[in-house]
Amino acid sequence: MNLLKALFTVGSMTLVSRVLGFIRDMLIARVFGAGFYTDAFFVAFKIPNLLRRLFAEGAFSQAFVPVLAEYKERRGHAQTKLLVDDVATLLFLALAAVTVLGILAAPAVVWLSAPGFRSEPDKFALTVDMLRITFPYILFISLVSLAGGILNTYSRFSVPAFTPVLLNLSFIIAALFLAPYFDPPAMVLPWAVLVGGMLQLGFQLPHLKRIGMLPRYNLNLHDEGVWRILRLMGPAVFGVSIAQLSLLINTIFASFLETGSVSWLYYADRLMEFPTGMLGVALGTILLPSLSKSYADRDHDEYSKLMDWGLRLTFLLALPAAVALAVLAVPLVCGLFHYGAFSAHDVWMTRQALMAYSLGLLGLIMVKVLAPGFYARQDIKTPVKIALFTLCATQLMNLAFVWNLHHAGLALAIGLGACINASLLYYHLRKAGIYRPQPGWLVFMVKMAIALATMALTLTLIAGPDEDWLLYAAHEKLLRLAVLVIAGAGIYFATLWLLGFRPRDFVKRAAV
Repeated sequence: MNLLKALFTVGSMTLVSRVLGFIRDMLIARVFGAGFYTDAFFVAFKIPNLLRRLFAEGAFSQAFVPVLAEYKERRGHAQTKLLVDDVATLLFLALAAVTVLGILAAPAVVWLSAPGFRSEPDKFALTVDMLRITFPYILFISLVSLAGGILNTYSRFSVPAFTPVLLNLSFIIAALFLAPYFDPPAMVLPWAVLVGGMLQLGFQLPHLKRIGMLPRYNLNLHDEGVWRILRLMGPAVFGVSIAQLSLLINTIFASFLETGSVSWLYYADRLMEFPTGMLGVALGTILLPSLSKSYADRDHDEYSKLMDWGLRLTFLLALPAAVALAVLAVPLVCGLFHYGAFSAHDVWMTRQALMAYSLGLLGLIMVKVLAPGFYARQDIKTPVKIALFTLCATQLMNLAFVWNLHHAGLALAIGLGACINASLLYYHLRKAGIYRPQPGWLVFMVKMAIALATMALTLTLIAGPDEDWLLYAAHEKLLRLAVLVIAGAGIYFATLWLLGFRPRDFVKRAAV
């Protein structure tokens, strides 16, 4: 299997999803702005999203995929299918219970996660109503992640990568056509979340059936593989909950700040998630099954080469994205969100958060590449210890930054915390002898620095004064933004080409 081709496939599908995600957020910004209703919705959506990352994409995937890959390599189809049945049944029952509990305890959950809303009873009540609608999303999207883990292990990367498109389509249709039928109109947003979760699960089920892995109900608490996954999930839940707790604490801080702070952080985070999803999630998705197979085959040399390949691509693509986000903060925010109810003040506030986030983009993506190096070896404890240290460091930075930088200080703490996390993961991989860098890193980084400087200078000259972007018409903003993106990418890759970089240098093959 050509991993570069697989990365391109996953990345291109993710690109479609991210573009639709931006259209979704542009519509939300245009129709609902950044204030009372969006603050309530983003808190209500963040809570099941945090649980999704905890139960589904986080601890569960980290524990499930390596064990599934081992079963697939060593035990054959029948035993692998039985493991899938047992795991799916147990996951469904556990998440159904969590969903019911979350709906019943919605006021307490909002009270804990956004305590600043208590001073505004109407906002608090609206958030509770929205949360009760969005909470079942955790059940559907966790089953989607289970299906995605199975499909990725069987090298069906495009299906899970395309699946998030359906959630964005649900948002877009709801905002464009259905909002006037709700009172208040923003109540359409939580219903779009719920419908989107159902659509995503329904889309993946036929693909599971095609590979003979459609789960059937089979409650078996004595399955040895299930207990192995649960034992791995124990520390994994703790580790992932640390990262999600950090995001939740940021929401708590933001709820006490100026109205709109939660929304400004959300819109900046959405821009950050574009390269994070395009590269970080895509690389982590294709690396984990390949690393797990290398570990199961005890091929340590291939294991190290896979890690090196992932890190080089991270630097090659994440660093220019970080530079572009910082240099083009205002053009990006204006081009995508400065319409309708989204004011000039919202632009400047979102810009502050985006520039702060951009400092940590490389760290955020490196974590998604380095962490699978531990998960593939079924070592969850080391990343957990590092995540615990990172949480403490992030909260200390929050306290230091929030007084003067306000919401931007919260974004800066998250970004710097990700860099600390990535640095410690890299240190422990090297210390344990798990990863050995391949030759040529110094020359690689020098050439990258030249290309980055050339790109940054070009973008600064073409973009012009930030204030002008507030005055451009909608079509002019989008046209100018497209020119900037194309020019920046063109200059960067042209410079790399002149310095000797070739696509074939990054081709990497791994056994299926």
